[in-house]
Amino acid sequence: MRPAIGRAPGATGHEGLLVRRGVIGEMARVAALEVEGVVRVGRGGGPWRRWLAGVPVGAVIRDGRVAVRLVLVARPGLPLGPLAGRVRHAVAATVERLLGLELADVTVVVDGIAG
Repeated sequence: MRPAIGRAPGATGHEGLLVRRGVIGEMARVAALEVEGVVRVGRGGGPWRRWLAGVPVGAVIRDGRVAVRLVLVARPGLPLGPLAGRVRHAVAATVERLLGLELADVTVVVDGIAG
């Protein structure tokens, strides 16, 4: 099965930029890790749970728009709502500015608390 590809309009010297889902996911992961209060992008709990639960970052491209889903572990003592908002903002800025793709949605799942 071939991964989905998003096209960024206006790339210089090309008709468009081809961006694979893995690139979108990796850039979203890096953007989330830069937010203060994010311990890691991944599942909480033991290693067996992380292995069974699947990938912590997903990107879907539909009708030229990108939807990103991130699972992360937060630092204890932080309000989770504002943290999720900062992560959404960081991921949106990365997808829209650096990749030139239109963002449909960013879903943040806080799956654990760790120090």
